[in-house]
Amino acid sequence: MAKIWVEAYGCSASFADSEMISGLVVNGGHTLAENERDSDLSVIVTCSVKDVTAHKMVHRIKKLKSKPLVVAGCLPKAEQSTVEKFSPKASLLGPNSLGKTLEVIGSALNGARRIELADTDVSKVGLPKVRLNPVVGIIEIASGCMSECTFCQTKLAKGDLQSYRLGDIVRQVKNEIEDGCVELWLTSTDNGCYGLDIGTSLPELVQKVSDIERDFMVRVGMMNPMYLPHIKDRLLESFSSDKVFKFLHIPVQSGSDKVLKDMKRLHTSKIFYDVDSVFRKRFDRFTIATDIIVGFPTETEEDFNRTVELIDKTRPDVINLSRYSARSGTKACQMDQIDVSEVKRRSKIIFDLAKSISQERNEEWIGWKGEVLFDEVSNEIVKGRNFAYKQVVTDDKVKLGHKANVKITKAMPNGLYGILLS
Repeated sequence: MAKIWVEAYGCSASFADSEMISGLVVNGGHTLAENERDSDLSVIVTCSVKDVTAHKMVHRIKKLKSKPLVVAGCLPKAEQSTVEKFSPKASLLGPNSLGKTLEVIGSALNGARRIELADTDVSKVGLPKVRLNPVVGIIEIASGCMSECTFCQTKLAKGDLQSYRLGDIVRQVKNEIEDGCVELWLTSTDNGCYGLDIGTSLPELVQKVSDIERDFMVRVGMMNPMYLPHIKDRLLESFSSDKVFKFLHIPVQSGSDKVLKDMKRLHTSKIFYDVDSVFRKRFDRFTIATDIIVGFPTETEEDFNRTVELIDKTRPDVINLSRYSARSGTKACQMDQIDVSEVKRRSKIIFDLAKSISQERNEEWIGWKGEVLFDEVSNEIVKGRNFAYKQVVTDDKVKLGHKANVKITKAMPNGLYGILLS
């Protein structure tokens, strides 16, 4: 029996993977270390989507390599040579190889390096887990995607779409609720294409989950815009359930159709405009989050201005901003790159605009009274979410996992502040 330290980075799917790795570790007779110093072996679940993130992964790998180390997640699958360059003795575990976790850990503890990067797992649904948050259940509904974006390594790491069976996911949701979860995250590389390979769809899944007769909330994770025209009407209906957060994460990436074509995003800016309009008209208050990449190699000043225009017109509540960075193995990394100083200039413009819009959107909530589900503890502060997934902070004492009526008295770009109503 050994003490194992597990840490994770990146998207919610990576954190879900880390929970399952921890669950397999405990089921295998090991214990989870409270910190890396007291561990016999470390597992790092990596992300490689951005250059900045990859640099952070390398920094952590170099720091952890003094003990037996397992590097899991996207980085070893997409950039095996990078991991081996900085930690040649580390064992490797792919994002779709979690069933090999105990074998890889066992070999590493015995001083033998083991590599398991092949896609050997049919489904991750039903694997044991140790949750990072006791009241939030992260449920992966699929692996891989149907896109071939020229800037992204995700396809290299996770492969083609492999949707998990609807009935298995519903059973997993019920298990999470039985274990005390009051908030469920449906997550994958791209929720929008869920079920296209097995004859079902995201709206059908959301409807089946929300039909479960228990008290909980559902957050539907990121979906790429290109698949939304086919499911938009049914998705609107599934979102009408009081159990579904009125929240969409739809990464548009650029307001220029030319750049979107060069990115091989397979959607147009009009699709984003249409989805934004339809959901905001259907629901009185609705939160839209999107992703923007500035400085893609073919982005001209005119293209950039189209992105600014899109943001101005749609005014997303949340904008996840990234400066383009060339990722190994992608088609875009072979293109001529834009000068770094120009990318920084464009990034600053979008950053300032996004911050201003977020502040204005949040100020619309001042005076609102309603129910908040408190789902997170950070630095001893309990934070919650209202029905539109707006983050709410209060100085009042609230138990994790409980609901309370709150009045919003203040707004910040990243959330709302309120007081409890007796």
